Amino acid sequence: MSKASKLAPPAGGELSMRAILAPLVAIIIGMFMVILDGTAMNVALPGLMEDFSSSMTLVQWTITGYALAQAAVIPLAGWLSDRFGAKQVFLFSIIMFTIGSALCALAGTAEQLIAFRIIQGLGGGMVAPIAMAFTFRLSPPGKQGAVMGMIGIPMLLAPALGPVVSGWMIDFATWHWIFIINLPIGVIAVIVGLRTLPSIERKRVPALDFFGMLLAPLAFAMLVYGVNSASSETGEGGGWTSTATLTGLIIGGVALIVFIFVELSRKEPLIELRVFKSGNFTRGIVLQWIMQIALFGTLFLVPLLLQLVKGYTAFETGLILLPQALASGLFMPIGGKLFDRFGARLVVASGLSIVALAAFILSQLSADTGLVMVMIPLAMLGAGMGLSMMPLNTHIMQSAPRDLVSRVTSLTSSAQQVMSSFAIAGLATLLASKVEHYMKTNPGPNVVFTAYGDTFLILGILGIVGAAFALLLRRPKQEHVTEAEDSVEAAPMMMGH
Repeated sequence: MSKASKLAPPAGGELSMRAILAPLVAIIIGMFMVILDGTAMNVALPGLMEDFSSSMTLVQWTITGYALAQAAVIPLAGWLSDRFGAKQVFLFSIIMFTIGSALCALAGTAEQLIAFRIIQGLGGGMVAPIAMAFTFRLSPPGKQGAVMGMIGIPMLLAPALGPVVSGWMIDFATWHWIFIINLPIGVIAVIVGLRTLPSIERKRVPALDFFGMLLAPLAFAMLVYGVNSASSETGEGGGWTSTATLTGLIIGGVALIVFIFVELSRKEPLIELRVFKSGNFTRGIVLQWIMQIALFGTLFLVPLLLQLVKGYTAFETGLILLPQALASGLFMPIGGKLFDRFGARLVVASGLSIVALAAFILSQLSADTGLVMVMIPLAMLGAGMGLSMMPLNTHIMQSAPRDLVSRVTSLTSSAQQVMSSFAIAGLATLLASKVEHYMKTNPGPNVVFTAYGDTFLILGILGIVGAAFALLLRRPKQEHVTEAEDSVEAAPMMMGH
C-alpha cells in the first residue's frame, strides 16, 4: 500500500463533495479532450475533401474509423482497469490519444489521417467508461445524480463545442490545429491526473477472454462497415443489396450472435451480458441507444446542411451550433439534481420530449428559413439532452450490481459507440435515398430541404417513442451496505499525489 493511503476516506467510507472536486477536474479534462475531438471532424469534412481531393465516402472514414477503434477497445476497459488499476489505464489512454493527435496533425493523405485517427480512437476509447466508473464510485450516497451531472457536462458540451472550435481553426488557420491543440491539453490532463486521481486497489481477475476480445470488435466493425457501404453505394445502383453491404451485415451479425453465446457461457466474461436480465437495465440501455441516434444524428446532419446546402463557412456553422452547447451545459446539472430528487422516469421523459419537438421543428426547414428558426430547435435539442442523458446513465449504473460497475460502463460505452456509427451511416443512407427519390419525382429548389426534413422527422418520431418508453423506468432499489462493509470497499481508494 502506497504512502497515499494516509489520505484514505473518512470513517463511513465516503469522500466528501469537496474532496472529489480535484479528481473530477482531471477526469473532465481528459473526457472533454477526447469527446471534443470526436465531433470536431464533422465540420472539417468538406475542407478535408478539398485538401485531399477525396470523396465524402473516403473522408467520412476519419469519423467512422475513429468510432470503430473506440468500440474495439472499450470492451477491454473494465478488465484492464480491474487488472492494472483504473488510474494507470486512464492515464495511459490519455497519453496514447495525445500521441495519436500528434500523428494526425502530420498526416499528408486521407488514408494516413484515417490510420492515425484509428490510433487516436484506440487511445481515447477507454477514457469515458473508466471515467464514468471512477465518478460513480467516488460519488457520495444521495448525490450520485448531481456528481454524474458534473461529469456529464463534457459529454454533451464537447460534442456541441467541437464544431465551433474546429470551424474557427479551419477558417482562420488549418484543420491540423484540430489535433495540435490536443497536445498541451493532453499533457495537462496527465499531470493533473497523476496528482489527484484516486488510486484504486487492483482486483484479482480471471484470464482475459480472448474469444470475446476477438468477436466483439469483429461484430461491431463489420456491422458498421455494412451500413456504411450501403450509404456509399446509395444512388449508384448498389445500396443495401451490394456485395460489400451484405458481406458486412452477414459477418457482423453472425459474429455478434456467436459473441453473445460465448459470453453467456463464461463464468467471468469480458462483457457481463447477464445484467440484461434486469428489466430496468434493459429499458435504460434501449433509451440510451435512442438518445445516441438523436444526438449524433443531428450533429452529423446539421453541419452538412448548413455548409453544403446553405453555404455557411465552417466557423459560421460552429457559431450557429453554439446554442446547443450552451443549453446542454446549463441543463446538465439541473438534470442531475432532479434525478436525485425524483428518479429518472419523469426527467428522461421530459428531456426526450423536448428532443422530439426540436427534431420536428428542424424537419420544417426550407430555403427561406432564417437562422433563428435553426438555432432555437438546436438549443432545445441541447436542453433536452442535458436534462436526460446523465440521469439515464446514472439510472443504468444503479440498476446493475455494485461490483460490476466497471464492466457495465464498458458495455454501455461500447453500445454507444456502435449506435453513433449506425446513426451516421444509417442517416446518410436515408438522406441520400430521399434526395434521389425527390429528384426523380418532384425536382425543384427545395428538394434537398425536403429530404433533410424527412430525415429529421424520423429522429422526431424516435424521440417520441423514447419519451413514452422512459415512463416505464422504475427507480432502482439502492444497495444498502453497512458502515463496516462500505469502509472495506472504500479503503483501497486513496487520494494520490
